[in-house]
Amino acid sequence: MAVPALTPRNTPPRSLPLREARTRLSQLVAMAELTDTVTVVTRDGDSRPVAAIVPVGVARTAAQARADADRLAEVTAGWSRRLEAQREQSARRHAAELRAVTAALAEVWAELDRRFPPGTDPVLARLRAAHADLLAG
Repeated sequence: MAVPALTPRNTPPRSLPLREARTRLSQLVAMAELTDTVTVVTRDGDSRPVAAIVPVGVARTAAQARADADRLAEVTAGWSRRLEAQREQSARRHAAELRAVTAALAEVWAELDRRFPPGTDPVLARLRAAHADLLAG
């Protein structure tokens, strides 16, 4: 007759022929309302479903489903635009910070070259080589 609306998908809902559903309509509606059961109605003598008695929370019109899908697409597109703008802003900020660090390092190397000419300090020579590798890679 009727099964709970949240039954596992592999268990098909029971069905009633139209004649019996007409006879028990009030009972089927009350069951749908109180116990969230779904009843599938078939034509008399035919096992193909033609209608269903479902709780109001489960029933959705095609227009409602389309409206929900449109709203979801709109919200998703909005978040996508926001995320892309944030990514671009972060990339610009990163590039600016990288330029600032590179300029600061250039100033430091210029001052070190002024105080300790290249080739005079072996520690600075290793540091220069490491820095050159870092810039190359």
